[in-house]
Amino acid sequence: MKKKVIIAVFFAAIIFAASANAQKTNFRLGKWLETYQSVISELNANYVDTLPIDRMHKAGINAMLEQLDPYTEFVPEEETEDFKMTLSRVYGGIGALIYKPDKEGNVIINEPYEGSPSVKFGLRPGDEIMEIDGVSTHGLEAAQCSERMKGKPGTVVHFKVKKVRTGEIVNIDVTRERIHLPDIEYAGMLDDTTGYILQTKFTENVARTLKDNYLELKKKGMKRFILDLRGNGGGLMSEAVKIVSLFVPKGSPAVSQKGREEGSEIFYKTVSEPIDTVTPIAILVDGGTASSSEIVSGALQDLDRAIIMGRRTYGKGLVQNVKDLPYNNQLKVTIAKYYTPSGRCVQAIDYSKRNEDGSVGYIPDSLTHEFKTLKLGRSVRDGGGIKPDIQLPPYNYGRLVYSLVVNGIIEQYTLKYVQEHDGIAPVDDFHFTEFDDFVAFAKDKKFDYRTSAMALLDQIKEDLKKDGLEETASEAVEALKKAIDIDKEQFLRMKKDEIIPFIEEEIATRYYFQSAGIKVRLRYDQQLPDALKADWTIK
Repeated sequence: MKKKVIIAVFFAAIIFAASANAQKTNFRLGKWLETYQSVISELNANYVDTLPIDRMHKAGINAMLEQLDPYTEFVPEEETEDFKMTLSRVYGGIGALIYKPDKEGNVIINEPYEGSPSVKFGLRPGDEIMEIDGVSTHGLEAAQCSERMKGKPGTVVHFKVKKVRTGEIVNIDVTRERIHLPDIEYAGMLDDTTGYILQTKFTENVARTLKDNYLELKKKGMKRFILDLRGNGGGLMSEAVKIVSLFVPKGSPAVSQKGREEGSEIFYKTVSEPIDTVTPIAILVDGGTASSSEIVSGALQDLDRAIIMGRRTYGKGLVQNVKDLPYNNQLKVTIAKYYTPSGRCVQAIDYSKRNEDGSVGYIPDSLTHEFKTLKLGRSVRDGGGIKPDIQLPPYNYGRLVYSLVVNGIIEQYTLKYVQEHDGIAPVDDFHFTEFDDFVAFAKDKKFDYRTSAMALLDQIKEDLKKDGLEETASEAVEALKKAIDIDKEQFLRMKKDEIIPFIEEEIATRYYFQSAGIKVRLRYDQQLPDALKADWTIK
C-alpha cells in the first residue's frame, strides 16, 4: 500500500511540474503578445511618419522565425500561389522558361518544355514576345510577363511574336494547359548493363513514374541501376516511402518521425510489394541531396539494399507541415525530426556551420553516435547528412565558369546561336566547334573574369589598406599582380575545356529539349566514370 502511495505521489509531482511549466510558458507568451501589441499601438499613435504596417508585419514575423530552424517560414497571401507551385511543381501556363535581358525590350522564349503548349502552338527558342494579351512587354519585369502568361488551363493567351529565324511579326494564340514540371528528368542506359535515372524532386506520383521508367530499363537489359539524387532538395515524405517500397520487402521500416510531445513518434513501413529486391543499386548523392532524398538514400543504406556514392548529403532531418493562417497567409512549420531505419537522425548538429554549397561541415565522430545497418550490421553515424559508402571526388568548376553562368553570358550566347543556326546534329553526334565565336561574343560582355588568385589579391589589397600597410607592401603587391594577371580573352581560351560542356548542354536543350541537355551533361560528368568502375558490393 505504501509503495502505491509513493508511486501515485511521484506521478502527481511529474504532472504538476509539467502543468507548471506549461502555465509558465503560456504566461511568458501572453506577456510577449501584450508587449508587442503595446509597442504597435504606441508607434501608431506617436510615430512621426505613417507606419509601413505591411512591411513591419512581414519583417517582424520573419525576424521572429529566424530564431528557429531554417525551414520554418511565413508565407504571405501574395506569395501563396508561388509557394504552392514550388511544392507541387504544377501550374497553368504555356510551359516555357523566358528570358528578358532588357526591361524596355521584348521577352524571349528561352527554353520550352517538350510537348508543352508553347511547342504545340509554334513558339521556338529565340522568339520574341512583343505583346501579351494586347499589353506591350516593354517596361515589364520578367516576373510580370511570366504572371501574364500563366492562367487557368483551357484559357487562351494572345501573343504578338517576332519570329527568331525570319524576323516576321505574327500573332499566336496559345491555349494554356496544366504544366507539371517533371521530377524524373532523364532515364536511360549508360552502357549495355547499367540503367540510370535522374530524379530532381519528390512531388506527387514521382514514385509511380520512377517505377515505370525502371521497368522500361529492365526491358532494355539493365543488370544494375544508378539513381541520381545529386542536387535533389526533396519534397513529399510519402513519395520517398513509396520509392523505398520498390526495392525492399513489404513491411520493411522506411522512416520514422518524432515531434516534441511524448508518444508522438510515427513509424512508416513499406506497404506495397517490391518490383526488385536483387538488382544492385547505387545512389549518387552530394551536398545538395536533402530531405526526402536523404530518407531514400538513408533507408536503402540502412537496409543494406543500395550502396551510396558521392559526397556527404545536406543534413535536413526535419519534417514540415503547412498550416493555414488568417487572411490567406500560411505558415510552413517544423513539427518533427525524422529517423532512418537504424535510428539515426540526419539533421545537422549545428544549422549555422555549413560549407559554401550549404552542405554539412566537418563533424568529429566524438559529437556523433554510431548505429548499425539492419542486415549486415555495418557502422553508420548521425549528426549531419548521409555519409556515402564510397566517396567520389567533388567536381569543381573554376571561378570563370561560375561567372559566365551566373551573369547569363552562356545563356545569351545560346540564344544568338539559335538565331543563326536552323538545326544541329543529333545530340549523340553534336559537339560545339565554334569557340572562337563564343570568345568574340563573351569578351565584349561585362562580367567578373578575375582569376581566383586575382580575387584573393584584391581582398589582400583591401586588408592592407585597412591595416595601413598599403604603401609598405605596394611593390610586392604590384609584382604579384603582374605575375598572376591575365586578360579576359586569354583566360577564356585557357578555360575552353571547362566552358564547352556548358555551351553544348544549353544548345542541345534548345533544339532537342531538356533530356538532350542532360545527355550532354552526362557525357562530361566527372563522377560517373568512377561510379561505374567502383565495387558495388555492400559489405
